[in-house]
Amino acid sequence: MVKQNFKNLPSAKRRRIEAVLLEEFSTYPLADAKVSHIVKNANIARGAFYKYFDDLIDAYVYMYHIAIEDIHARMSPNEKFDPNHFYARVVKFIDKVQYSKYEPMMKLHMSQNEYLIPHNFKIYSRQLLNMGPQLWSAMVLSHEVINLCLSDPENQEKNLARYKKSLDILAKGM
Repeated sequence: MVKQNFKNLPSAKRRRIEAVLLEEFSTYPLADAKVSHIVKNANIARGAFYKYFDDLIDAYVYMYHIAIEDIHARMSPNEKFDPNHFYARVVKFIDKVQYSKYEPMMKLHMSQNEYLIPHNFKIYSRQLLNMGPQLWSAMVLSHEVINLCLSDPENQEKNLARYKKSLDILAKGM
């Protein structure tokens, strides 16, 4: 978890470090990212980095949460299943990612980094535990179609059309 020392930094310095973190995690998969790049480009001492974050994964998770908060409005697990609402939210999410500064980071996250984050699947699984089967299915489908659309933009329309049909099938099962 990001340390209080980082939170207490003047906002300009914190934003500068965040910009460097975003650049690093947008350029390199987490397995290839380097603290040395970050400290050099942020113009901070290596020791300062470790006063702000436990390690590189901690810094990555911090930036990932910033990205998600900026581009994704959270859904309540108790929300009722509405296929049109799901579809609209996924399209909006994809559009926001594609036209945001977070697109390269999100693509790397979904294609390479997601599986390297400790406890990532436990957190995701716990969020889905209290959902009914339709909502759970829609959430899993949503995650997959976002991944497909970001990794294969040429087939985005086809993947979204298939997603919409799948949501309609789920709705008929009500």
